[in-house]
Amino acid sequence: MVVFNDMDYIAAAKALIETDIAGLRQLQDQLDDSFAAAVELIDERISQGNRIIITGVGKSHDIGCKIAATFNSTGTPAFALHASEAIHGGLGMVREGDVVLAISYSGVTLELLNMLPFAKRAGAHIVAITGSPESDTAILADFVIPIKVEKESCPFNLAPTTSSLVTLAVGDAIAMLLSQRRGFSREDYAKLHPSGAIGHSLLRINDLMRKGKQVARVHREGTFKQAVVAIGECHGGAAAVVDDDGLVVGIVTDGDIRRLVARTDETSGVLVADIMTEDPIVLTQDHLATEAMGVFDKHAINTLIITDANGVFVGMVDIQDMPKMKLM
Repeated sequence: MVVFNDMDYIAAAKALIETDIAGLRQLQDQLDDSFAAAVELIDERISQGNRIIITGVGKSHDIGCKIAATFNSTGTPAFALHASEAIHGGLGMVREGDVVLAISYSGVTLELLNMLPFAKRAGAHIVAITGSPESDTAILADFVIPIKVEKESCPFNLAPTTSSLVTLAVGDAIAMLLSQRRGFSREDYAKLHPSGAIGHSLLRINDLMRKGKQVARVHREGTFKQAVVAIGECHGGAAAVVDDDGLVVGIVTDGDIRRLVARTDETSGVLVADIMTEDPIVLTQDHLATEAMGVFDKHAINTLIITDANGVFVGMVDIQDMPKMKLM
């Protein structure tokens, strides 16, 4: 048994990766008008309410599952259908106008060749992703995307390694082009990932801020008592101080109230303007929620006033809201 040292492992891994890189470069050189036409076809059919069905056998099916997941997460409806399952009833999922992405590096996968004529009979369009552009699979297709690689990173040139990577790259390229073509935005992405770290990182302050009766506001000429009542009614920790136009001019916190009560028993003549902090830290409602978290950390505050683009008070974010949104 040969024992490699760390440098041997690293050198071997780099050589394998270089083979993969060479395969990706070959893919770049092979992309042609058929690829562009396939993307346009898919975009057209999706806009008509159809879907993408990604099919194959073995590793091709596994890669197809990942491609389908990428399509779905970036706003293009798709699902993976194993070719063997398709010819045993799964074809009922294929509708007229759908686009079938048929993955077969050899182009002669028997289950796929059995399936595709029936998919065409159902009215589906076929796009073949294959390393054999003259194969039977390619002949059955409306468009062919060639993915021929010179060699696999497998030392026996047998296991679908580089070819699998190249197939995945084609799928990712199609998914990204479609998402851009159809105007898929960061906000759209967040909507499709509401429970994950990605979705939470893309939440905007407007999605989580307290507003309406949940927040306290007082006029700068209001009284100390009005500030206390406003904060108490909303069960918050601060009140935004506004002028006649609703513009934020200050903030009164429960800490300000406690400090005043600690130093005097006479509060009847105290005005909001006497105890407020002028020019408080604010963010606008279109900022990301993660930016609010950064402000809390940097300035050691518990309440953040939120305004619209013109500086008008619209709500507040409390640091206690962050854990439930999984932002802490």
